[in-house]
Amino acid sequence: MALSTVFTELLGVRHPIALAPMGGSAGGALAAAVCRGGGFGILGGAYGDPDWLAREVPIAAKTGRPWGIGFLTWGIDLAAVELALSYGPRAVMLSFGDPAPYAERVRRSGTLLILQVTDLEEAEQAVALGADVIVAQGTESGGHGAARGRSTLPFVPAVVDLAAPTPVLAAGGIADGRGVAAALVLGAAGALVGTRFQATTEALVDPSITEAILGGRGQDTERSTVLDIARGSAWPSRYPARTLGHPYLDRWRGREAELAADPGALQEYRDDVASGAIPPLPVWAGEAVDLITDLPSAEDLVTAMAAQAEDALNRAGRR
Repeated sequence: MALSTVFTELLGVRHPIALAPMGGSAGGALAAAVCRGGGFGILGGAYGDPDWLAREVPIAAKTGRPWGIGFLTWGIDLAAVELALSYGPRAVMLSFGDPAPYAERVRRSGTLLILQVTDLEEAEQAVALGADVIVAQGTESGGHGAARGRSTLPFVPAVVDLAAPTPVLAAGGIADGRGVAAALVLGAAGALVGTRFQATTEALVDPSITEAILGGRGQDTERSTVLDIARGSAWPSRYPARTLGHPYLDRWRGREAELAADPGALQEYRDDVASGAIPPLPVWAGEAVDLITDLPSAEDLVTAMAAQAEDALNRAGRR
């Protein structure tokens, strides 16, 4: 039996589980596997690179099931959105930044608009822009998120109340079916899952990242801007990133301004990457990383998470 929600009915999927559009990880094969499992696969379009989209989108599209594309709102332009729409996704998801320049174009195409929010002000804007689905991201999430956000447990119901009747997906700290069940109890119509899907056979990640996630602990994650500064990334500072531990976090924690102003330190970071002294990318990981202990197919993972969510809800009801 599937868990039917407003989200599953709107998107035409079996389970209320969506793949977070993780740039560099959520490629066509991963999105396709999530779709085959009955969830909603969203490709990590990031900055809208045309070559990447041309390579990855057809892999997801050939499943014949609903799929989507997600972008980093602060890093794209209208051309990226137009290109995404030309592929015919069921939905376009925009995260981190002002979606106003693109929202109407997405909606005018008949494509569903998913907006991720990290605070109530962003949630109010998402409602005003006519989002079809809102993703409420709690601070437990891996990767980038709000510097002064709120944890998933209190944040999701606040967004649900504010956005009603617009369906809300919960994100942040969800890595198994129990988390999906909790999201539904909080009033969400489903869950958007990131870190858990990085540890699947279809994820576009280096084996070293997979190994780090499988051995990672939630208490070892940290939200910081240090690694973005060291990498020379243009990420807005209002969205620091949660990662597993890293030598440069230990070296520069609390000295972000000093790091940004030190060309020698930035060159040292590049040299350390080139020599293999540090990994080429930070390991984006959420606080639920402890729950990730195996490397399944994403198709099987969606099915298992959905079954576990049903079981958790049934057990809670009996109690």
